[in-house]
Amino acid sequence: MTAPTDEQVAPTGDPAEVQTEAPATDPAAYLRGYHVTAAVRGAAEMTKGAGYVLERALRQSTSPGRNTHDARRWWRHVLTRRRPQWHNEHEIVFETPIARLRDFSQGSTDDVVPTLVLPPQAGHDSCIVDFQPSQSQMMVIREAGLTRAFTLDWVGATRATSGTTISDYIAVVDRAVQHCGGHVNLVGDCQGGWLATIYAAMHPDKVNTLTLAGAPIDFHAGETPIGASSRVMSQRFGQLPYRAMVAAGGGNMPGSFVLGGFIAIKPDAEIAKHVDLLRNLDDPAAIARYEAFEDWFKHTQDVPGTFYLWLVEHLFAGNELVNGTLEVDGRRVDMRDISCPLFLLGGATDHITPPVQVFAAADFVSTPADQVTRRTAPGGHLGLFMGNQALRHEWPPLMTAVAELSRRTD
Repeated sequence: MTAPTDEQVAPTGDPAEVQTEAPATDPAAYLRGYHVTAAVRGAAEMTKGAGYVLERALRQSTSPGRNTHDARRWWRHVLTRRRPQWHNEHEIVFETPIARLRDFSQGSTDDVVPTLVLPPQAGHDSCIVDFQPSQSQMMVIREAGLTRAFTLDWVGATRATSGTTISDYIAVVDRAVQHCGGHVNLVGDCQGGWLATIYAAMHPDKVNTLTLAGAPIDFHAGETPIGASSRVMSQRFGQLPYRAMVAAGGGNMPGSFVLGGFIAIKPDAEIAKHVDLLRNLDDPAAIARYEAFEDWFKHTQDVPGTFYLWLVEHLFAGNELVNGTLEVDGRRVDMRDISCPLFLLGGATDHITPPVQVFAAADFVSTPADQVTRRTAPGGHLGLFMGNQALRHEWPPLMTAVAELSRRTD
């Protein structure tokens, strides 16, 4: 099966929207402008799509059965979803109610510092890091010489795990690090990035290098609809709206709610994707790309309610990680305790986590400037983890540099 293109997994916007500075407007004003623009773009895409559907129907009017046949095929592809899969050879080496550890070392005994990936944790399956056989972040890591490669796999929340806390996640990361030998290269994607940063600040002696991709570290830097919304909602209503969503999910944040939020941010991209499906109904490769992405994107998993509410209060709204006021297990989390080599990757048109939020990490750690590497990949958020451009051109030099710092000398 062919993997989706970068355009499918990472819708891009105007390059002029790339954010490199702190926001200049208040969050409420930004949100009003953003939603108006999103509505206009969505309406324009809907109009364009409707025009194509009408033109296609008229073109095939001499064979009405063809229109009916195409409509049925289109709906079948839109509605039929399968559970996303992990693709490359690996084994599960331990499993807890909240996470599994997957070992992609494939029997390697190379004398190299192990690499541990913390995938995104935003209502989707962790297999994004092994998205397709030939489109896999885990394989890129191995091919760079980091053959002892591991990733955590976040388990969807249940009623039994709804009370999972940040301490529980730090503990499972630490268990994974200990399994790897007690000293790792830590790679954090998106929400896994701030978790990796917290762990590195609490256990700096266990982290050889820290790599962050599309990871919100300074949650208030730049302008994003998610960040602005969380600040406005928290200022006006406290945690009431978020508690209501968690209550509706039986104690967890429903993954379907998270998915709906992502779609609402870029409604034009969602519409364009399904119109493109109609355009390419007779192209098996295009259908395979569509199905692979939709299977991952639309298969959601819940986030533990206690953890989600903590995240909103302390990071999205409070921005406590960079403010220096964050506490975990009664300890203040000080990013200045991080002094290892730091590798940062942002997406040029990332509307979820603009590069400024990722690159801000360098301003709060003790890592020397000459040991900080920044790269900006073209495209948006998801493309950083599964897109061809990032996997072929951005990740290899980063991981090769990490590998050069990972050869055992004792």
